[in-house]
Amino acid sequence: MKSKKTFWDQFRGWFIGHKSVESPDVDGIQVSEKDLVKLAACEKTLGYRFKDAKLLKVALTHTSGASYRLASNERLEFLGDAILGQIISEWLFCEFPRYLEGELTRIKSVIVSRKTCANVAENLKLQEMVIVGKGIDTQDPIPRSILSNAFESIVAALYLDGGYEAAQAFVLNCLKEDMLAMVAEGLPINYKSLFQQVSQREFKLTPVYKLIGERGPDHQKEFHVCAVVGDSKFESGWGNSKKEAEQVAALNALMSLGEIDDESMLSVHQTLNDRKEMQ
Repeated sequence: MKSKKTFWDQFRGWFIGHKSVESPDVDGIQVSEKDLVKLAACEKTLGYRFKDAKLLKVALTHTSGASYRLASNERLEFLGDAILGQIISEWLFCEFPRYLEGELTRIKSVIVSRKTCANVAENLKLQEMVIVGKGIDTQDPIPRSILSNAFESIVAALYLDGGYEAAQAFVLNCLKEDMLAMVAEGLPINYKSLFQQVSQREFKLTPVYKLIGERGPDHQKEFHVCAVVGDSKFESGWGNSKKEAEQVAALNALMSLGEIDDESMLSVHQTLNDRKEMQ
């Protein structure tokens, strides 16, 4: 564990450009008594007490509510986006050692999306805490883009105030269960794509999928498909569409090659495809 921390410390030093990151100039930011009440409520929600409350105020301040441009959360959003991506990438890399780069990227793209960030922000009730200007303050609900930006800005503020560990703890507390749930529900893992990569790596061949048969009436037809690589035929699979059957056949092939050793992933994938067919 110690060596991993050292590696990421070095990576952060390279990424940022120096070993330590100083907080932005917030001396000109004014924090009123009313602000302190709102910030204290926000800290309670976040589960973190800021050493510099001005950082949190900036993180919550949309450009429309800032007295000048640099007093808004735009710069913090820029930094927070990068830090959020690093935290999620690191966690996925360590948590799923058998996933290929493409699958990790797919999961990450969903987790760091504006939609997910806005959902988390709403769960944290940031819509009640963001500082916006006239015109926006009367909008109900607050635009989700503002909430998404505020979430990323808070990640940056935590990083600057409490270091990487503070930001990491917050992000994982907010998103870890969502990530596990998404994976458990069959977050888009393309077994055909994965099997093609394995096949080309191991056999220098591209797999083909052969339709073995069909069954059932036209409105509930099932398809029976097997994956073939050269002279090797792998265990076949059934699906409610040819595409689904090919995915199941690819998964069976991956399992037979030892690339995937959790058979429960089969039912997960079938559930996902059933959901897609109903859409």
